[in-house]
Amino acid sequence: MFSQTVEYALRAVAFLAQNSPHACTTEQIATATLVPKAYLSKVLQSLVRGGLIKSQRGIGGGMTLIASPSDLSILDVVNAVEPIERIEYCPLGIQSHGKHLCPLHRRLDNALASVEEAFRGSCLADVLAESDASTPLCDPAAQHAAGKL
Repeated sequence: MFSQTVEYALRAVAFLAQNSPHACTTEQIATATLVPKAYLSKVLQSLVRGGLIKSQRGIGGGMTLIASPSDLSILDVVNAVEPIERIEYCPLGIQSHGKHLCPLHRRLDNALASVEEAFRGSCLADVLAESDASTPLCDPAAQHAAGKL
C-alpha cells in the first residue's frame, strides 16, 4: 500500500528522532536504516522541502528534526514525501456520480481516511517509546559498537 519512498522516509525520521537533537550524516542514517545512500539523499531532500528536517553543511553538520519527536506525526512524514490521495470525485469520471461516490469508492476512501487518522494520532515519540521486543530500527548501541555510527 505504501511505497518504498514512504518506508525509507519513516525509517530516516525515526532514526533522527532516536538521535534528536543531535545531527546525523546521510552516511549514518543510511547505515542505520539500511537504505541505499543515493536513494536516501533524495528522500531527505523531500523531507527538507516538506519542512520536517533541516540540513546543516560542514563540520558538525548533518540532518536534524525541525520539531520535537512528540510534535511529529507519522502522517506528517507520509505527507512530506507522498501524500495520501483521498477519493473526492468518481475516479471513473462518471458525471452522475461526481462527489457522490459509489459504494465501492466510498469504502476505499473511508479506508484511506482511517489510515490518515491512525497516522495523524501516532507521533514519532510514541512509536519509539512503545515497549516491545523489537524497535523500528537496528540497535544504535550495537551499530556504534561495530564502528558503523
